[in-house]
Amino acid sequence: MTDDSFIREVNEELRSERAKAIWRRFGPFIIGAAVAVVLGTAANVAYNHWTSTQAAASGDEFLAALDLSAEGKNDEALTILEKLETDGYGSYPALAQLRIASILADKGDAANAVAAYDKASEDKTVPAPLRDMAKIRAAYILMDTGSYDDVAKRVETLSSDANSMRHSAREALGMAAWKAEKNDDAAKLFKQIADDPLAPANIRQRANVMLDLMRGNGSIAVQ
Repeated sequence: MTDDSFIREVNEELRSERAKAIWRRFGPFIIGAAVAVVLGTAANVAYNHWTSTQAAASGDEFLAALDLSAEGKNDEALTILEKLETDGYGSYPALAQLRIASILADKGDAANAVAAYDKASEDKTVPAPLRDMAKIRAAYILMDTGSYDDVAKRVETLSSDANSMRHSAREALGMAAWKAEKNDDAAKLFKQIADDPLAPANIRQRANVMLDLMRGNGSIAVQ
């Protein structure tokens, strides 16, 4: 054996011994890290499957409740929705709250419908846009069954120029003001809607009808 071959074999042996020493020292940690990665991936896949399954189940129940409501089976629909409100997954508890209120309103139970909308509007787990929608829906009911102050309490803060729901809030306030014979306030609110190019066409049309009506009966001056 030449000197070069001998030196090469010694170097290879040293590298082998060094590798074994490193493995003895760090092998358990390497294995542990690999196991953690595998377990983490498995847990993530399992969680995603579980959330998808739960969301799908809640979605099926919500659709079933809508179908029952459309068939006039409101009490059966309410039973499903009340369960969803408590046990549903994802956004379905919030949607169930709003649908419960809507069904109560359709049944003519204004007081409990308003109470249900108020409950949703005060629930911090409900997304903010849905809370605002609940305030608007309660205000529309209270236009007929409540006072101006009842309506204002729910939607006055939504009537500012920067709020995307200002048109509906102003309509509810305007109708409540007109009912309370606050004619100047009502006219101002209806005019804000009529002059707003971003107002939905149907709301702007109703505002113009109200302005024409108020001019016609002398509630406000003809302009």
